Amino acid sequence: MLNNYKNIIFDFGGVIHDIRYENVEEALLKHGATNLGRFYSKDYQSEEMDLFEKGMISPAEYRDYIRKAAGKDFSDEVVDEIVNAILIDVPRERVELLLKLRKKYRLFLFSNTNEINYICFTKRLKEKFGYDIFERCFDAAYFSQIMHCRKPSPEGFKRIVEEQGLVPDETVFIDDIEKNLEGARQIGIHGIHLSHGTINDLFDNDGIIRSI
Repeated sequence: MLNNYKNIIFDFGGVIHDIRYENVEEALLKHGATNLGRFYSKDYQSEEMDLFEKGMISPAEYRDYIRKAAGKDFSDEVVDEIVNAILIDVPRERVELLLKLRKKYRLFLFSNTNEINYICFTKRLKEKFGYDIFERCFDAAYFSQIMHCRKPSPEGFKRIVEEQGLVPDETVFIDDIEKNLEGARQIGIHGIHLSHGTINDLFDNDGIIRSI
């Protein structure tokens, strides 16, 4: 029964934080970069971005990669502006939902992100809400660049389950990218693909998951 689920793990970008992948390429073009080819999208990212999201290369090294890929001698500030262009906002109603759900479930976050984005969104969100939403809304928040692993690998899910003492069959993972559900399902966590709408649509007025 759906009422038996005790834990929910949320993805961040595309589930809680609105993002737009196209903004990155548009920002590059705005700053004069051309001939980028296949660069960055919901379904594709370069090996360098993959390493950056695992915390295996530094922000300085990733900035140099962007400069080389763009063929431009961008300043650090311009590179950060380009990288952070993907970030839109966290609507207030989603934070309100998380606070409501936390009274009923144990809530966790598992995000594929990077240090440049992380510094930007944590600062912006604290300024917007007046508190750290990751501390207020979640029992624990896990970020790929700190964990040194990223979805869809089951490694990160195993770590969350072990560290938090979760029962996989009592746990749900929500992500907007279907392939990211694979690692969760491999260890027995239930997956919900948020293919349309918002997370608010997944719960009824009592905070119960509508479907699985």
